[in-house]
Amino acid sequence: MNHVTKAVIPAAGVGSRFLPLTKSMPKEMLPVVHMPVIQYVVKQAWEAGIREILVITGRGKRSIEDYLDRSYEGGQNPYLESLDRMLDDLAIFFVRQHEVRGLGDAIGHAESFVDDEPFAVLLGDTITIPSCTKELVDLFSLHHRPVIAVEEVPPSLVGMYGIVSCTRSHDGQLFVRDLVEKPPIHESPSNLAILGSYLFTPEIFESIRRTSPGKDGEIQLTDAMRILNKENPISVHIYRGRRFDIGNKLDWLKANIELALADEDLGPDIRKFIKELSNE
Repeated sequence: MNHVTKAVIPAAGVGSRFLPLTKSMPKEMLPVVHMPVIQYVVKQAWEAGIREILVITGRGKRSIEDYLDRSYEGGQNPYLESLDRMLDDLAIFFVRQHEVRGLGDAIGHAESFVDDEPFAVLLGDTITIPSCTKELVDLFSLHHRPVIAVEEVPPSLVGMYGIVSCTRSHDGQLFVRDLVEKPPIHESPSNLAILGSYLFTPEIFESIRRTSPGKDGEIQLTDAMRILNKENPISVHIYRGRRFDIGNKLDWLKANIELALADEDLGPDIRKFIKELSNE
């Protein structure tokens, strides 16, 4: 089966960089303008034609399950109605990662859900506009191979990301040559940073099983992809849209400001407010 209908959203991280905000609230439930982060992520999958989603949760994440359930609050609210329309189309399942043992381990929990089908992976704290997942699904429908999304970052930021070095085929397609986790600037093979959106075939699970624990005993997805790439070359897609990484408080605040400025209702007042602040 080559049509992608399934997605996995890892959302088991503890959100320590947001403490004390995340003491009793998952970081995936942090509000970004009108909606929590998780609603943006689910929307990206839905816009890509995906209709079955597995969310990997952990301790203290029960509110994600409650939120991704049909609402019976009553009254008219366009954002609630938008969520309910998506939920009418989606079958959403949950499984717990009982120990936080890395992104590779989290995705390994999805094997029985995926079965023998291709599937997308969307990080639970990353928003892409337009949907990067849709672009990956479209590419998979053409080439039927795993694909990873990357974006160009300034050289000064390469040490914050997993970096992909690429090779180009005779017909212009990009493939992974190697993946390097947070390299120093002078050792970085490129400025193509792993975005946090992936499309895998079920072979990734065998690669995860063959991955040795790394730092802090965690199973790193980067290491599993390196194993996969040796036997099943991974395509590279350079994403040109806008990514919002809700990974720390500063980026979360920036995302709220930028998306509020782009909002039809809030934008004019926010823009006026910022101008007033800058003139003080």
